[in-house]
Amino acid sequence: MAVETRLPAIDAPVHHTEGRTPYLQEPGVVLLALPATDTRGMAAFLGGFAPALEFPAYLADPTPLPPAEQLCKTAGQVCYASFGPKRTWNEQAEKYLLNIKSSGHGSVLEHANFSLLLYGVSRSLTHELVRHRAGTAVSQLSQRYVSGRVLRFVERPEYRADPELHRLFCDRIDNAAAGYARLTEMLLERQKAGGQILSADARTDLRKKVQQCSRSLLPNETEAPLVMTANARAWRHIIEMRASPHAELEIREMALRAYRVLRQAAPILFGDYEERELPDGTRVVETEYPKV
Repeated sequence: MAVETRLPAIDAPVHHTEGRTPYLQEPGVVLLALPATDTRGMAAFLGGFAPALEFPAYLADPTPLPPAEQLCKTAGQVCYASFGPKRTWNEQAEKYLLNIKSSGHGSVLEHANFSLLLYGVSRSLTHELVRHRAGTAVSQLSQRYVSGRVLRFVERPEYRADPELHRLFCDRIDNAAAGYARLTEMLLERQKAGGQILSADARTDLRKKVQQCSRSLLPNETEAPLVMTANARAWRHIIEMRASPHAELEIREMALRAYRVLRQAAPILFGDYEERELPDGTRVVETEYPKV
């Protein structure tokens, strides 16, 4: 039985305040899915052309490519029926896709989708991230449907090295967690006493209505994990916008980690990016081929 290789991930540890409130200081990025590419089904299509074109030999390319790169390269070659002996072979895939990037023909990259789990990200960060709509799909934690037992918070980068700011952060999230718990308890007590503040008819509906009311106390520092799927072109846009020197620091950390995971999964599609350290010690990602 073949052993599957784990997809790339960058983990983020969970910390606790003295009051045992959980929080994270870094974003976690987990690659959940990427394209599964199989060109063997093209045999009948390629064999339907004149034998002199030698199109079926396209499937005998001796150089394997990662699935995302194979998908994008094949899609590009369909555009020009480039399947014969004079085609660009897989061993030149990096040059082929670099030409696509430099020409700005990014539509070819839209065929390869990557799904990332992003956690250790605050509601403040995700309110910015979900503004990226083209070529993306988002499924995010609902504070209305989950209980306070999974409540966690995210510490901003600016607070981590400053003892006073860190202490204030810990105090703030301890108070937020305690306030959330107190309000939840008060609402349940009123409902049990016969009040109709929540007007809930079923137990699950009651929990939902308690949580949708209690969440009003939660700050932007509350963790808001999500799964985001985007095609390679859209991820490149997100990286260029959010891992740039002009991006806000918290989202820049997330974009930097997303880039590192995606580069492991698809080194040719994302290999033109380079990391650079700024004078303040933070890092950014840049490329010679923006806006593909």
